[in-house]
Amino acid sequence: MTDLGKKVIYQIYPKSFYDSNGDGVGDIPGIIEKIDYIKKLNVDMIWFNPFFVSPQKDNGYDIANYYEIDPRFGTMADFEELVKKLDEIGVGVMLDMVFNHCSTDNEWFQKALAGDKKYQKFFYLRKGKADGSLPNNWQSKFGGPAWAKFGDTDYYYLHLYDPSQADLDWHNPEVRKEVFKVINFWRSKGVKGFRFDVINVTGKDEVLVDSTDPVQEKSLYTDTPIVHKYLKEMNAASFGQDPDSITVGEMSSTTIPNSIEYSKPSEHELSMVFTFHHLKVDYKDGEKWSKMPFDFMKLKELFTEWQEKMDQGGGWNALFWNNHDQPWALTRFGDTGKYREKSAEMLATATHFMRGTPYIYMGEELGMIDPDYSSMDDYVDVEALNAFKELKEKGMNDEKAFEIVKSKARDNSRVPMHWDNSKYAGFSKVTPWLKPMDQDRINVKDELAHGEIFNYYQKLIKLRKSEKLISDGHIKMFLKDDPQIFAYERYLDDQDEKLLVFTNFYGKDHTAELPEEYQDKDVEVLIDNYDEVKDGNLGKQIGLRPYEALVVKIKK
Repeated sequence: MTDLGKKVIYQIYPKSFYDSNGDGVGDIPGIIEKIDYIKKLNVDMIWFNPFFVSPQKDNGYDIANYYEIDPRFGTMADFEELVKKLDEIGVGVMLDMVFNHCSTDNEWFQKALAGDKKYQKFFYLRKGKADGSLPNNWQSKFGGPAWAKFGDTDYYYLHLYDPSQADLDWHNPEVRKEVFKVINFWRSKGVKGFRFDVINVTGKDEVLVDSTDPVQEKSLYTDTPIVHKYLKEMNAASFGQDPDSITVGEMSSTTIPNSIEYSKPSEHELSMVFTFHHLKVDYKDGEKWSKMPFDFMKLKELFTEWQEKMDQGGGWNALFWNNHDQPWALTRFGDTGKYREKSAEMLATATHFMRGTPYIYMGEELGMIDPDYSSMDDYVDVEALNAFKELKEKGMNDEKAFEIVKSKARDNSRVPMHWDNSKYAGFSKVTPWLKPMDQDRINVKDELAHGEIFNYYQKLIKLRKSEKLISDGHIKMFLKDDPQIFAYERYLDDQDEKLLVFTNFYGKDHTAELPEEYQDKDVEVLIDNYDEVKDGNLGKQIGLRPYEALVVKIKK
């Protein structure tokens, strides 16, 4: 576990990183061209979103061939060169494995459609009910029923996501064998990291009953006990044979006890879990397509519960604010104007000192923010387009529906990486697949020349690698009722030293009374995003400036 606590992982969305061949889409040779930048990041591993052969109905999460690189991203030779070049700078590769479903273009599904009985057992094929209705009342997570007609037969196939993504039936040992074969193929190419997409929804029952309501419906296919069995089997048959492998499961609507079991080393399942509860604190009544200010007290409560209980249970968290499925955290939880730098640094501090492995999403280290798009024509993502349509069907006017989609669309973070302030942000020489914005004030060239956010991230990464309290320590939250400050302590059982982390989540000064045990302690400042705080005595109160982040070390 020690080693895991020192790692920092960077996420690259290949489509948006760098376009090397002038087709408006990022590619693998483009990533290779930016190796010098990657070297500057000082990260240990890069998680790449899927670049396998795909019709791209869901941006590559609909895989038609698990063994080949999609020509739009490059060739297998390009991939092998990428692995080699990254290895030379000490950076590992983490690939995105999508095994809950495959594309309906995949040969497994195509063979099933052609009548091959072996492959028909790879999918959830069910007949409609006697009254002619669908096999059950489940809803797709992308809207509409979770069933689609299976060719010209009497059967329907299950798709929890887009109709082009047919769910694989993991009850069938042949399916599991094929999945393990895919992992082992990429292991043979030098891949040591794997991220498993929505892996905890693979445990659907063999009898797919109707649900009583949307919440109960999730429980019929999420986090069921058999998922643990599948993961243990997958671990033993593939990556578990590599002592230095790093794996992470994306866990949809999961629980703490399950997440402990998924990630506890003695269970031999995964290294860690991605959970999303903290990114739903600006969902009105739990509804994603809504708009409200984030609930800070709820955010604190969730961080406290997940961090402390995962620690007590021996589980391990992936720490993150941003990814390809989320709008930028800086727009949601920070200030994109006057305090853009300070709030970006504060948010980074809040998670980087926690117990777990931090993930940095490309552009986060520049302080990227949501693009200020002006119409639905600027969006590409199927989920955003469907949401706009549904909000309007519910009676919302165009303007209101657009405002909501604009605040939550996944395309927000999928905008091309800003390399410089030119027309296409230095990403491409032609119009990119998605429109970049704000590159005049946020881009790599300017940030490296005279910005402060990138350098701040470098300090965070160095501290994690050198400070045992961060990589190995336990965690305990304090100032739990404070309406503005999020604070916690990191400690080791066998050491007197402690780390105290203070973050001010708002753009106004704030003072709080310190718990008695920390009062009047002499401290060493590890990091402060205002750069003026000196070592000294804590006193009885902590005073923080707008979006200030302060981390100090005290001796008992």
